[in-house]
Amino acid sequence: MMCMNLNRVSDCKYELEDLIEFEKALADARDSKYGSFGDYFKTNAPVYVVRAPARLDCMGGIADYSGATVCEMPLDRAVVLGIQARDDRKVVIHSEGVDTEGLITDVAFPLSEVASGRGVNYDALRHRFAETPATSWAGYVAGAFSILRGEGYIKRFPHGATIVLVSNIPLGAGISSSAALEIAAMRGICLLYEINLEDMTLASLAQMVENQIVGAPCGIMDQVTSALGQEGRLLCLHCQPHTIREHLCLPDDFHVIGINSNVKHHVGGMQYTSVRVGAFMGLAMIQDHLRQTTGAAHDPFNGYLCNIPGFEYETAYRSLLPKKIRGRTFIKHYKDTPDPVTSIDPNFTYKVLSRVEHPIYEHERVESFITHLKAASRTGQPAFLEAAGRFMYASDWSYTHRCGLGSPETAWIVREVKRMGPKAGFYGAKITGGGSGGTVAVAGNERMFDHLEHLLVRYVNKTGIKGELFIGTSPGALEFGHVVYRRI
Repeated sequence: MMCMNLNRVSDCKYELEDLIEFEKALADARDSKYGSFGDYFKTNAPVYVVRAPARLDCMGGIADYSGATVCEMPLDRAVVLGIQARDDRKVVIHSEGVDTEGLITDVAFPLSEVASGRGVNYDALRHRFAETPATSWAGYVAGAFSILRGEGYIKRFPHGATIVLVSNIPLGAGISSSAALEIAAMRGICLLYEINLEDMTLASLAQMVENQIVGAPCGIMDQVTSALGQEGRLLCLHCQPHTIREHLCLPDDFHVIGINSNVKHHVGGMQYTSVRVGAFMGLAMIQDHLRQTTGAAHDPFNGYLCNIPGFEYETAYRSLLPKKIRGRTFIKHYKDTPDPVTSIDPNFTYKVLSRVEHPIYEHERVESFITHLKAASRTGQPAFLEAAGRFMYASDWSYTHRCGLGSPETAWIVREVKRMGPKAGFYGAKITGGGSGGTVAVAGNERMFDHLEHLLVRYVNKTGIKGELFIGTSPGALEFGHVVYRRI
């Protein structure tokens, strides 16, 4: 394809709107919504362009770090990123439009600052990016250099890179703008420097960026979906640690969409972190009990709460767990948890019982959700879809009442969907991801689309906040592939 002063060197089977708009900016087209990227990229040198989508957490959510099965859908919102080799050893990054969020759009630093040949200090890098909030977003991108070098996938980066990215994923919406950015950066950098990664390794290293460089204790489900998700299918991931069970085709006339409450959430926030710590405290207590009573060093649950059946938990372990415990008391008796990405605050009081119960029961709900979707596909009976929706409502209740990760605004959306019910085409709804605002996943049939706009009108009248719909789906980063351009 020729476009003014731009050659598309490689082909792409997806002509998506966000890719077309990025291409216009590369070509300095007058009708480009992003203006011109011509000042960033050299002529007669390849520009590698990749794309990584946001995701909708349909079931499972934060139970991923406890070994649950989760179901996620790649959305049509995405990060599009272009990368080109530089003649020097600098990393120059431009993030189009982040100034509207009060952030600085352009960041530059020596490559040696993030990927030294002498080794990589993840803690120091985490503090380096966190100390300047207006440019902290660069850690999601530059962290890929750090992790690839620190984990030994490259000995030395031979040259610097220019990176330009655009995103139509709202920040703080709970649809994982962070994972999309990490996957896009990791994928683009690997293409530029000819680093060959296995598919799941790409997702795992991107998760390390978020855990080690950004400092957010997320599980891996978001990175896997952004990298390996398939358009129009639910990715069913068994998080022990990350096995894709299947890409599930949805039953006929069954749709899953997102409603953004526009209440921003943050996975690195204290509430999310304390829920995770509480779950791992409970796991440590159960493991200690097993060592004391059986003398065996082997953990029969392989380090995952979700391997404990609900009935066994209720009869054998529930009575062992406190409702809450102070950090210093836990440290005195158990020293630490098995979680490698969180630490215990000695002065904080953590809830334990409820934080353990959420992932155990959520895993069972997800398995039942999948079973009912398959039954609906097999039989065509809508009763199975209504039953699947009830598991979504139960998940939402647990997020709110067991984890404390609800919000008044998302609760209103879920209540209204439930009130309208199957007669209006709605089967179920739940808060998603890290909770505390963000997006509500809604499942229903074709009739629900007639009611969504009116629902948003009533939402803004009730809360004073304008909601937003996420309806489309798109390919994951690997299904999309990449495009190579050359400015001439």
